[in-house]
Amino acid sequence: MTRRVPPAGAGPVRRPVPVALREARAELPLLACLMAVTALLTAVAAASPVLLDRFAGQALASRLEQEQSAEPGIRFTAEFAPAVPGAAGDLDEDLRPVTTVIGNAVPDALDGSLVHDSTRVELPLVRTRTAAGDVGLGLVYASDAPGRGAYTEGRPPDPGAEALEIAVSTRTREALKLRLGQQLPIEPGVLEGVHGTAAVVGFFRAGRGTTVEATAADSVRGDRLSRELPQLARPAQYPPDSDSGLDWEARALVAPRTVTTLQGQSDATLTVTWGMRLDLDARTAARFADDQGQADLGRLLYQYPHDARGDYCGDFDMGMYCQIGPHPSSGLQSSSRLPDVLTEFGPQWRQGRTVISFALASLIVVGLLTTVVTALLAVRRRLAAHRLQRARGASATGLALTRAAQTAPAALLGLAAGLVTARSLPDPSPAYRYGLLVALFVWLPLPALTWHALRDRVTARGHRPTQQAGGRRIVAEATVLLLAAAGVAALRARGTTGDAGPDPLLAAVPALLGLVTVVVLVRCYPPPVRLLARWSARRHGVVGIVALSRAAKDAPARALALLVLVVTLAGAVFGGLVAGTLADGRREAAAWQVGADASFRGAERNPGLTDRLTRVSGVRDTVRVRQLRVDPTSGTSGEGYGIASLVGVDGAELRKAAPRSAAARALDTAGLSGRGPGGDRSRDIRVLATDARAGDLLGITSHGRSLRLRVVGGLPDDVLRDPALGPVRSTTTPRDRLLLADNRDLGAFQGSDFEESALLLYGPRLDVETLRSLVPRAAAGAAVGELRLLAEEEADADADGMVGVLRTAHTACTALAVLLALLALVLDLLLSAPERGRTASYLRTLGLGRHATSALHLVQLLPMVLAALVGGTALGLTLPALLGPALDLREFTGGSTDPTTHPDLLLTAALGIGLGLLVAAAVGVETWLGRRRGLGAVLRLTEER
Repeated sequence: MTRRVPPAGAGPVRRPVPVALREARAELPLLACLMAVTALLTAVAAASPVLLDRFAGQALASRLEQEQSAEPGIRFTAEFAPAVPGAAGDLDEDLRPVTTVIGNAVPDALDGSLVHDSTRVELPLVRTRTAAGDVGLGLVYASDAPGRGAYTEGRPPDPGAEALEIAVSTRTREALKLRLGQQLPIEPGVLEGVHGTAAVVGFFRAGRGTTVEATAADSVRGDRLSRELPQLARPAQYPPDSDSGLDWEARALVAPRTVTTLQGQSDATLTVTWGMRLDLDARTAARFADDQGQADLGRLLYQYPHDARGDYCGDFDMGMYCQIGPHPSSGLQSSSRLPDVLTEFGPQWRQGRTVISFALASLIVVGLLTTVVTALLAVRRRLAAHRLQRARGASATGLALTRAAQTAPAALLGLAAGLVTARSLPDPSPAYRYGLLVALFVWLPLPALTWHALRDRVTARGHRPTQQAGGRRIVAEATVLLLAAAGVAALRARGTTGDAGPDPLLAAVPALLGLVTVVVLVRCYPPPVRLLARWSARRHGVVGIVALSRAAKDAPARALALLVLVVTLAGAVFGGLVAGTLADGRREAAAWQVGADASFRGAERNPGLTDRLTRVSGVRDTVRVRQLRVDPTSGTSGEGYGIASLVGVDGAELRKAAPRSAAARALDTAGLSGRGPGGDRSRDIRVLATDARAGDLLGITSHGRSLRLRVVGGLPDDVLRDPALGPVRSTTTPRDRLLLADNRDLGAFQGSDFEESALLLYGPRLDVETLRSLVPRAAAGAAVGELRLLAEEEADADADGMVGVLRTAHTACTALAVLLALLALVLDLLLSAPERGRTASYLRTLGLGRHATSALHLVQLLPMVLAALVGGTALGLTLPALLGPALDLREFTGGSTDPTTHPDLLLTAALGIGLGLLVAAAVGVETWLGRRRGLGAVLRLTEER
């Protein structure tokens, strides 16, 4: 054997690349895609319990913070009398041991989270006189008062000073025309028996951004203090004809010694309030977010006040048997709304968990479908080589196992990367079993499809369709329909599981509903496309008829691409629908709670304060709404009508203030607004009623007097949803029957008869600060009444952490699902590119131009894209109705009825435009490649057509 010597001057001889290495290089894109998809889906599946817990913690922490924006979450109060004669003490030092006792009683599970916020003593009003007029001055000792850095002039009151010293805000200084060092006479007011002179020793800036020198703690304290005591930041002015004889009402800060001095002069019993704030970060809140955690936190919040009360002074509830330094005191009393917050949060988070779980399930389904498309493309590219190997004696099982071994390293690397990513999350506890299960489903399609394509029956039959194919398709479609119906029925009946991790039933529903949609689309959209093809045949040119005919013929082959697009679009539209509905529903619920631009509940109990609210700058119109509980009986048969709410409205005023009000329109149409002599007690009370006919008479009894109601017409359904009635209806027991009358006809009733009353305030530019100075948010539910502002309620709704969490989860899942869907669509286009290339090449031999070739590709893909858009959008919009009780959006929003659905049209349009641009780009690339490829690359004389 002779050795071949290369000629002189020749370069190095390149050795042929081994076949195995060439095959490995060809498989690199497949392996990279498989590894990336495996890593992504494994990370999502393994981290889903952690993500759900984190989202729950963020939502709960946000809800607790929002609830405590007006006042501390838990408040302890105790009354204390003047010090015993001859005893000396410092009130600040006397209160400190009680504060320590309250702090030490905090449960270990909440240690560091439930913290002391403030200790305050508010004195009743005293009278003083300034250049601005007579002032009712409320003196406040607050442990959380702004520090020296918040003062723009002067200093805080000196705790050791014998003289009376006060500090006021800069806005109080300007309103009352005060100056530093001014001496103010202190005279008896609500607090009797006091006398003396108070020196103004400092002016501080209240609220956010106190001064440049103020610390962050000073700013936070000043902000909270001014929110809870608005008159400390800005005084309130009385109307000129006020019966109080005052021109202004303001608050001022004092030292503890001033409190005891004035208490000794008046011999008054004062009340001290300790505020405890529950500050949970997202990680800590996540421990209490599930059902068990909420129950545990509820028990802790219930037990803690009892423990604090017992540690302080036993179980004395009445009498002054306890001691605060030298001051006899009562036992501790507590109040908190935090348990109610937990009660509201539980059902809402269960619904939010459903939405997020559905988004995660849709993402995983799209990822698995992308894997199937990738596997189909890989099988198609190696099919010729595998058939040759089968002809040489290889088995289908052996080839499938070989493919499994070839892709196992990529799958393992993706699994490891996904688990590491899930493990890297803060406070990780990834669900490895979910990650392993998803990785297995990503790895198996390629060997399974390889075996399916090379099994003996397929090899013997070739591509010839069998007579049983149509029957198998019908059976498969019927099976999909039955499974989807069973899954939806089970989900509606059972709801979602409360355990951590994905809900298997919820994970299966998106795929099943997507399959049902694809089955319907594949059956429905080819006939119209064939009709369009026949119509195109009557016109000149072959592009329309060829492209539309191929689109109709290839509809079943496009089922997988349709499924990917339908599930992606349905998930995106559903998430946008839920997020938009929640945001708008919360705003609608806020409008129902407020009823107008502002509303004051308890108007009948506080006529003086009601009158002052009507005179605030910016108030354009006012309307009174009142409600009382009645139990009418029929005036003819004596049968009971049923427990009902009798609501009275100033019809004419409401018609003027809110022309679109359904209640005002109904009263005006019935002739009940401003007609006749109001307050005539001898006349029948004319009402509009539900479940009654015009002319019916109903009898009621009030204070031993019999009154008669005359029904003048039925109550329209839209009146039940009128926001003007919300302030009185939302705070009382819901009743099925409603009677509506004009307030002029309710003169037979006294103000105390009404179970709820409200004053609606209308005006585009209300003076919010003045309104809040009259009725602080912290006073909600107290004897002073409750003031609600629409702007504040809408701001709270927009800042709700629950909606923010849902938007974040939906956006992230939608973005990842869209990326996977785009990848799947590109791979599917590559999978079907040879068929389209051969069709274009045939037509090019007949003289088809380049632009016509591009149009051919675009028109052929257009029916599938339009079908996917219609099917995905329709499925996304109908999912809330399909899920039924498993998704109750009213849990999120409140309000009088279920919130109106608001689809995210911008997101839907963006997805449709993006899909169209992708298809256009793919057509452009395919046309460009076709120009670079000769006809011989796609045409063979002996190929089957």
